[in-house]
Amino acid sequence: MEKERVGFPGRAQGGGSDTRGGNERGGECRRIQVVPRCRVMAQPRACQEQEDRFREVNLSTQRLRVLPPAVLSNSMLESLDLDRNKLRSITGISKLCNLKKLILSKNEFVDFPSEIQSLVCLERLELNQNQIRIIPEGVFSHLPRLKHLRLNNNRLCALPRDLAACQGSLQYLNISNNLFRTFPQPVLQLAHLQEFHVQNNALRQLPKELFQGQSLKVFKASGNPLREPPSEVCAGGIQQIQNYFNQLQHGLGQEDKRVKTLFLGASLAGKSTICRSLKQGQSKLVPEEERTVGIEISEFQIEDFTFLFWDFAGQLEYYVTHHVFITPQALVILVINLHMYQTNDKTFKELVGFWINNLSMRVPNSVVLPVGTHVDCCQEQEILNLVAINCTDHRDIKKLEATILEHVKNEELFPEVFRVLPPVYRQVEAAIVDIARSEEVADHGMMDLQYLLSKLSQHKHLASLGRELLQDVLRYLHRIGLVVWYEEIKHLESTVFLQPTFLITMFKLLVRYRLVQQLESISVETLIGEHATIRDRANWVWTFKSKAMLCHQAVRALVKHQLCSEGMWDVFEEIMGQRPHRGRGKLFSLLEHFELCLEVKHTEVLNPQAREFVPGKPWETTRSQGESWYLFPTYLNQTEEVSEVWGGDHPEDLHIRAYFSPEIPEGFFQRLLVKACSFYSTHWVAKVTCLLVCNGKPLLIKENNQRAYSYLELRCRKPSERTGFQFAWDFLVAVVLIIQKLAEEWPGLHVCVKTPCRTSGCPAEFLWPDMDGTGAMTKEDIKTCGTCGHRFGAELLLPKVPTQLEEPLAQPSAHYYVTSYGTTTFGPSSIQVTRQNISIE
Repeated sequence: MEKERVGFPGRAQGGGSDTRGGNERGGECRRIQVVPRCRVMAQPRACQEQEDRFREVNLSTQRLRVLPPAVLSNSMLESLDLDRNKLRSITGISKLCNLKKLILSKNEFVDFPSEIQSLVCLERLELNQNQIRIIPEGVFSHLPRLKHLRLNNNRLCALPRDLAACQGSLQYLNISNNLFRTFPQPVLQLAHLQEFHVQNNALRQLPKELFQGQSLKVFKASGNPLREPPSEVCAGGIQQIQNYFNQLQHGLGQEDKRVKTLFLGASLAGKSTICRSLKQGQSKLVPEEERTVGIEISEFQIEDFTFLFWDFAGQLEYYVTHHVFITPQALVILVINLHMYQTNDKTFKELVGFWINNLSMRVPNSVVLPVGTHVDCCQEQEILNLVAINCTDHRDIKKLEATILEHVKNEELFPEVFRVLPPVYRQVEAAIVDIARSEEVADHGMMDLQYLLSKLSQHKHLASLGRELLQDVLRYLHRIGLVVWYEEIKHLESTVFLQPTFLITMFKLLVRYRLVQQLESISVETLIGEHATIRDRANWVWTFKSKAMLCHQAVRALVKHQLCSEGMWDVFEEIMGQRPHRGRGKLFSLLEHFELCLEVKHTEVLNPQAREFVPGKPWETTRSQGESWYLFPTYLNQTEEVSEVWGGDHPEDLHIRAYFSPEIPEGFFQRLLVKACSFYSTHWVAKVTCLLVCNGKPLLIKENNQRAYSYLELRCRKPSERTGFQFAWDFLVAVVLIIQKLAEEWPGLHVCVKTPCRTSGCPAEFLWPDMDGTGAMTKEDIKTCGTCGHRFGAELLLPKVPTQLEEPLAQPSAHYYVTSYGTTTFGPSSIQVTRQNISIE
């Protein structure tokens, strides 16, 4: 009866074959007949929506502590969303016998709600982000239809044996961010499992049986101290893991003890001296003129441990490239010049705080060993609690070596220092080292992938080496830092850098300390070779100083000059490509991939003779006749040009802030500029400001990196009409999504978005809801500030299209919310039927 009333009012008046409905429920038929025509036309859609509301209930973010009786009495309910409430139990949930989808994430569950076992129709269950420690036996054996299970971010260390009862249905399982130390065996019986997440647990080993079936398509296991297979192998995906276990069948696994060691610290702290002294086993002073430019890499042994030393230059200009090479599970030696240290905030931030903050944001839980140098210049009572050494005393060098060895042997600090590898991995590595050291390989060590395969095939035991296995080994060697292979960069996928130091050389050609002086020192011979003059060089210097931009000709001359000074002029064309528009070199592929520069393209008048674009066929672009320019945001100055174009802030602006804790990472804003400006071609940029323009509408981004008050501010003009809010919030949300996506590269960084209260002088802010959901940002029409008490239209504070004040009475309201990467639609919208006929004959 209930179904007829809410779902099929149109059938009785449409002349259908169900005559019983017309006779037995004549009252309802008469009610339909007296409704005006405009209401009749809308009736089927309205009833369908009403029926959907019976079947789907969303009670997220309602601060519920118990389930509402009205929900428990709805036996038709199929989907119940209770995300982000205060629930600790769900008493009475067993009444919902038709429930298929139950979301209980982000509540306060400590005990697993055993009543779930009564929901025999359940297909999707989400209990992530609670505090559940144990799941009792006897629950999953009653859920034969369960397809999707999320248990991540709890306190679990085991799964119940009866999870195997879901082997015929379960396709998705997420148990990441729990406390698993051993692999849960019931998972191995899930024959139809397609996607499995087990990141950030304490697993040391994965069973090969997990990868022997054909069903598993997605597997994520990062953040585990894995030895077999190593994390670097798991990062290559399911196919590489399968190949790894296949190779282990051909021989016993070999134990590999290798530690990547990063030397960080301010300029002239003594990093290079420590590095070389450790390698040579005695004190080895490095003159100031030989200090590190970029990053230097070396390898040496202490007992049976292999150390890969990465010596990072201390100048701030180089730091924008450091984050590319700072990886987890590395020993970080933070070198502090004690002679320069003073007990004040400024000195601490420069010599210690800056490095610790940026390291903890990039790689949380890093192992940092502070080492103080120049101890011979300090009084004894001034020494801090760290490893203090005199770099000229070989006894101090031996003391530091013993301290390093003590740290890496500690399995609590370095659980991944031991790795089990198939013999072929070590054989390929040894052969690559031999090839790199041979005289026939140039100092730069760049080699074509296919040529490398042919050279390796000439070695003993590697005659049958295939391309796929070689790629597996290269991915592993790339991740541990022995070689560099960027298969994800189109123009570099076939090039292997056998000497990673040369890659650093490529970076420092344009991202380096005192780049202006390098420009000014370009030789006359180099200028002539690039068909440039001394006046051109002066213009390059002026443009770079004022706008942080270089033309293609200037870049070629600068790179050629520096390569010649280092004796590597023979790789110039390969690095830079041919003349403009005839080819693309490796340098710009790297710089753009890591978002260190932006190609600035000149706009041109549309070509009326251009061919029509046909979907599915190549787009034939017309080549620009002007010279390409490249913007390097790292070198930008703060100019007034952005402010002048923007025209100043207005109190009525739509205004939001993305707050960063502990601070905005060094180089983050510059990379954001590159990302945002690549999406929005009309823009103005400066050191801490950027103005984007889309459809003639400006959006301002400003950086404020003050301690305990770090944020990016986004502003756009308040729309003059209701329809303008849609585009304005689309624009703002698109930039927020770019910020959030970029922030994912700093796992230790916390970002939250807030909107300041629009009352002048009020310190309150409105916190944005999570943007990882699938629904609307806000459904409220009015927001009230809890501090000043003022009320505002929600569209002035959060993504929303304001409700039209005057709506036709007969116009049905349809609430819908659409979210995508490019366009976001929020708030209640209306649908008015203008062309539709419903036959009543």
